[in-house]
Amino acid sequence: MAIVTVPDTASVPTAALTTLRLGGPAARFVDATSAEDVVAAVREAGDEVLLVGGGSNLVIADEGWPGTVVRVSSTGHTVERSGDTALVVVEAGTEWDTLVAATVADGLGGLECLSGIPGRTGATPVQNVGAYGVEIAEVLVDVDLYDRRTDTVHERVPAAELGLAYRTSVLKGRSDAVVLRVRLRLSTDATSAPIRYAELARALGVEQGTRVPAEAAREAVLALRRGKGMVLDPDDHDTWSVGSFFTNPVVDEDRAPADAPRWPAGEGKVKLPAAWLIERSGFPRGYAGPGGRVALSTKHVLALTHRGGGRTADLLALAREVRDGVRARFGIELAPEPVLVGCRL
Repeated sequence: MAIVTVPDTASVPTAALTTLRLGGPAARFVDATSAEDVVAAVREAGDEVLLVGGGSNLVIADEGWPGTVVRVSSTGHTVERSGDTALVVVEAGTEWDTLVAATVADGLGGLECLSGIPGRTGATPVQNVGAYGVEIAEVLVDVDLYDRRTDTVHERVPAAELGLAYRTSVLKGRSDAVVLRVRLRLSTDATSAPIRYAELARALGVEQGTRVPAEAAREAVLALRRGKGMVLDPDDHDTWSVGSFFTNPVVDEDRAPADAPRWPAGEGKVKLPAAWLIERSGFPRGYAGPGGRVALSTKHVLALTHRGGGRTADLLALAREVRDGVRARFGIELAPEPVLVGCRL
């Protein structure tokens, strides 16, 4: 376990720990390379602890973090096959797309539509990560958690107890429950989950609901994500982001704009594409925020990007402008998807 304690005259920039490359200094930094080290570091840190994985879903204030930042860097996974399924046990610090690539290469299906998502595995149940018609909730069996309140490790907490919903769970925004590892149930037939997302079905040349080779689905998803600046590339400022900044709002059906695309979201409810609302509220791709230091992606309006030399305050100003513009145009409130640390909209 690597520990960096900062003297009064120095600091650890949290910007280096996030995909936005924004955020102020932290007083102390710990890189925990095993589940046991994660527990020890969090226990020692006391109340002011910020957990970081890949930093792909964090917006950290310019003032930084006054306590300890613990980066979860425990890695590795095991596979236990049983008939037509396999139980995959994954350490929380494992890079998510590394895991997806490994499972696809191993002939396992279920994660291929989640290819290219940045970050680490421990964050996936926290956000109920999803893309292209698949959510982690569909394959998650259980998690191991460290409960800071009771100083106890709880093994195999069932997915059903995590309150998994659209881009959220009971774990989101909490620092008292730390994910140490996750267990996933995947298929062993090297075939994808049913292709539900129309854009992906078109890219694959199949009907919605069709299952395809998992490798083909992964390659198609990666191509679509690259086209939207959603695969990390240090030379592409469109990827200096947290991915989708706003969730797709769920509204009463009678409140939805008549010409808006929609998906059913329960009785009397529909889910609307936030990108459609943003574009029709006067915010095109590449729309610049303060000083041009931040902007909407040139490829996809749902991503708010850092163009270099910016501050978190710049990003938040742009986010507020977009949120307020959509509210004024449609009367619909957009909610942020990333976790805001020391700041708010």
